[in-house]
Amino acid sequence: MDTIETVVPFASPATRAGEPYATAPQRYDGLLLAGFGGPEGQDDVIPFLRNVTRGRGIPDERLEEVAHHYRHFGGVSPINAQNRALKAALEAELARRGIDLPVYWGNRNWAPYLDDAVREAADDGRPRLLAFATSAYSSFSSCRQYREDFARVLTETGLAGTVTIDKIRQFFDHPGFVDSFVPGVVEALAELRGAGGAAPRVLFTTHSIPIDDARRSGPSELGLGDGGAYEAQHRAVAEAVMQRVVERDARMADVEWELVYQSRSGPASQPWLEPDICDRIAELPGEDVETVAIVPIGFVSDHMEVMWDLDNEALEAAEEAGMRAIRTPTPGVDPTFVTGIVDLVEERMAAVPREQRVHATEYGPWFDVCRPACCENVRAGFRPAAAGIAP
Repeated sequence: MDTIETVVPFASPATRAGEPYATAPQRYDGLLLAGFGGPEGQDDVIPFLRNVTRGRGIPDERLEEVAHHYRHFGGVSPINAQNRALKAALEAELARRGIDLPVYWGNRNWAPYLDDAVREAADDGRPRLLAFATSAYSSFSSCRQYREDFARVLTETGLAGTVTIDKIRQFFDHPGFVDSFVPGVVEALAELRGAGGAAPRVLFTTHSIPIDDARRSGPSELGLGDGGAYEAQHRAVAEAVMQRVVERDARMADVEWELVYQSRSGPASQPWLEPDICDRIAELPGEDVETVAIVPIGFVSDHMEVMWDLDNEALEAAEEAGMRAIRTPTPGVDPTFVTGIVDLVEERMAAVPREQRVHATEYGPWFDVCRPACCENVRAGFRPAAAGIAP
């Protein structure tokens, strides 16, 4: 009989008591690949954006201002195709290691939905799930919102007493994620350096979020300031990437880097993390910077925020500033990244002790079980969430 006191709702026995890290090996029945989702045709665009902004009362006329990004690409977001490829890559790596763990894929905002993926796992007789969300960092939108969706799905489907969902730790500083950026940065800097002139500047870019959300990202007891864990994690990963770049090519030791933000939305009166990448690019010629490498360190794949906001807007800003710019690749299905995710699956199943877990920054390894009051949405408050201690 299971005698473990339940502190973490919807959790497997290994993490139900709320310890920061799993303390006992755990068998899982399936891997839940949790994605954001995206439209796959022109008719999908506005319904998809309604899903993304549900509960915020945004009229369709305002949604259409964002819709033109998708319409530019025929109404098709690349993210679903990318997740199909990632699912296949994960399945191949799991099979290579002899791990019997089918991958169930579900999205928050478009088909296939998380609800369908969880029902499918239950129908297959695989109720104990380990989730991998395609966001590497701590914040409401990149972690807590997924955990709230897991709780919502289990409750609304009536599977809360049957299916459990744990979540692998935030993988921002796992070497499989960090190292996947390095070859692209090395190649870009070598190409830019080959043109002569001043040293290139590296702009590590990620999605901006409201400062109120940033301040509450990660456990409050860490005391990481207005940028919270979200900003601290990104800065630490950028530094780790650059350290590896210099180890590969010592000529890059004089290259400066900085963290910038992109893709902000919402009212102008609401402060978001800055500086904006396009604003920063416009300033760089005045600092005698002639070339720039844009590194989308906040993103797992080349979805719309990369293809539009970087490949379109940021590169146009560089051209207008008279600068040469190269945008480096995202992890995608890079074998280094895929094997790293499966390493994290095995780490969790084996309950590897914290001191033996690999990590690339001072902020790792992150928690298996999110701590209390982690990543609050100040506009909506705390809602029930899986894979963490309430609230």
